Amino acid sequence: MMAANVEIGEVSSTMRAVDSDMLLSPRMLERIAEATALRIKDRDAHEKRAHAERRITGGVAEERDEEK
Repeated sequence: MMAANVEIGEVSSTMRAVDSDMLLSPRMLERIAEATALRIKDRDAHEKRAHAERRITGGVAEERDEEK
């Protein structure tokens, strides 16, 4: 094996540190935003249904207690 001496006069470069897990395409970001919006909508609808059910159930319980 032959060794060679190499002389570098000047080097100029740009380096960026990037977390490869954080690189998302615009389409993937859009899909995440859509999924998040849908999940929030589903959660809010569930909360409304649960609130309405508690209100109805509570009214029935009050009527039952009044009959006693």
